[in-house]
Amino acid sequence: MEIAATKTVKRQFNFDSYSNNADDQFTEQRLEKLLAANAETRRKKAMFHSDREELEAALMSNPFSIEKTFSYFGLLLGTFPPAAIFTRLLIDTRIFQNDTVWILGVVVIVNLVAAVVGYFSGKYIGNLVFELEKTSWTKMILTLPFIGLFWGVLAGGASGVIVLFFGALFGASLGAAVGSIGLTLFSILHRLFKCGDKIEGKHFLPFAFGITFIISAFILGL
Repeated sequence: MEIAATKTVKRQFNFDSYSNNADDQFTEQRLEKLLAANAETRRKKAMFHSDREELEAALMSNPFSIEKTFSYFGLLLGTFPPAAIFTRLLIDTRIFQNDTVWILGVVVIVNLVAAVVGYFSGKYIGNLVFELEKTSWTKMILTLPFIGLFWGVLAGGASGVIVLFFGALFGASLGAAVGSIGLTLFSILHRLFKCGDKIEGKHFLPFAFGITFIISAFILGL
């Protein structure tokens, strides 16, 4: 009986190739983390002027982000000044009688639309203001009235559409004046008291309500 020897197939593994791939993946991961850390460092340097400001932002008990700040301010501007305008018109014209109660319903709807548009457009206006706050005071103060004018025309015009074309023109013109003045005053105070992109709630509330009520009182002639 003959015994034949068979040769087994020898399979060679390229460990060097596997090692190189693993090293490349590890290097890429480290590079991505390094780039992310550098981006975060640049973001903080652009947002905070000093370590103290960053610490103050971290210690805020009731911080308002830039979107939240200007959304709420837009809600206030879209609620109280238009209400003051309608109140003044109703008092001066004396058109509010028992058979014209429907006018009050129209006024409420118009006021509601202005408040809603002011709120939802506020975050976009806030982002524009935040970018302006990175520039010089002169450029910021000269530009703010135009942004406020646009904001007011947007909210006032949208609410005035309910009473057709002339209502839209009337609402846009009044909204432009309110938005231009209100946004300029509030943004100056926001830049002075903000830390990074946030402002403390105890600062936001008196600034926002104060400016809104001053404008409303001026409209009412108080």
